[in-house]
Amino acid sequence: MSRVKHEFVEKNLGWLSVLMIIAVSIGGLVEITPLLFQSQVQEPVKGLKPYTALQLEGRDIYMREGCSNCHSQMIRPFRAETERYGHYSLAGESVWDHPFLWGSKRTGPDLARVGGRYSDDWHYVHLMNPRNVVPESNMPAFPWLAENTLDGAYTAKKMEALRTLGVPYTDEDIAGAKEAVQGKTEMQALIAYLQSLGTALQRADQE
Repeated sequence: MSRVKHEFVEKNLGWLSVLMIIAVSIGGLVEITPLLFQSQVQEPVKGLKPYTALQLEGRDIYMREGCSNCHSQMIRPFRAETERYGHYSLAGESVWDHPFLWGSKRTGPDLARVGGRYSDDWHYVHLMNPRNVVPESNMPAFPWLAENTLDGAYTAKKMEALRTLGVPYTDEDIAGAKEAVQGKTEMQALIAYLQSLGTALQRADQE
């Protein structure tokens, strides 16, 4: 009898689809629901600060240029990774990231702890032509970032939207957003963003 029922489900596309959706939904709830009640997932780590206006614009440029297609921002808790990249990533470091940029592919190195590792000048040269500092690099150059300037027309609105999602931007942050980025190059913004990555734990250790 059970074989007949099983065969009926397999041959009926509608029922098969419905039961697959139910099975996946239950599995998803079992995995996701507990995370909603864990403080280490919901609360920011000590030392975490919201992105400044310039860093926020840099993050948007990072996404626009597809940097997350080749660079992850998630160090797994394995010795091979922590020895190369630093402390493994913590969920509390990303609570204010919308969207998350953890990534899944490493054509280039992980950038979760790149902040402060190199100077601004190094990043500038690297982005202008990666092979000037890493001869074997297959990363494309981004020279137009040094020419494009920001006007900050939407920066405050971005910060307002993020505040509705729980990012603790103050009225002062939002009011000064346009002035903070206006006239800066996209290169400056992207470097500011890169220099912020992974620095929360550094600040926490210094306090």
